[in-house]
Amino acid sequence: MSSISITPEQRRLLMVAALLVLTVVAAFRYAGPHRGGPGAVGPPPVIPAVRPPPPLTVDVVGAVAHPGLYRLARGARIADAVTRAGGTTPPADLEQVNLAAPLADGEQVVVPRRGAATASASAPPGSPTAPVQLSTATAEQLDALPGIGPVTAEKIIAYRQQHGAFSSVAELDAIPGIGPARIDQLKGLVVP
Repeated sequence: MSSISITPEQRRLLMVAALLVLTVVAAFRYAGPHRGGPGAVGPPPVIPAVRPPPPLTVDVVGAVAHPGLYRLARGARIADAVTRAGGTTPPADLEQVNLAAPLADGEQVVVPRRGAATASASAPPGSPTAPVQLSTATAEQLDALPGIGPVTAEKIIAYRQQHGAFSSVAELDAIPGIGPARIDQLKGLVVP
């Protein structure tokens, strides 16, 4: 048999090559794509679609430049609706309007004229003349509603402070002491 003789130079080259192979194998084994290392390729992250909330639609009437229906962003105030309607006209009686009150979808914003008789002046005592706005009503206004006493009026206000403006009259069902029968009784008398 013949023996293969390896020179010291060839031995060094074989050792360097073996060391290089071991380094490459170790790099793939511990930092390769299957371990989530720098070269890892995986599915793209799932990002849920975020849709903006639908706008509010409000009806602005009375002493404004351009009465009509307007779409406003959620969280808008009565002042925003009046501005979108072109602002007030000279006979507007802004002392009768709470411009800071939040708007609810489907709400009608009435800007009365100075000197005009209000509907409440001709209404019998104790009966609301226009629907009471749950999102802005005072305890006294709520207490004047049939079947709503001072305690329930305070519960409605506490609910409103905790959850924000009412988006529907049906939300009253979440308030202790108000059930479906009471909500039916209040239909037409209250708006969100």
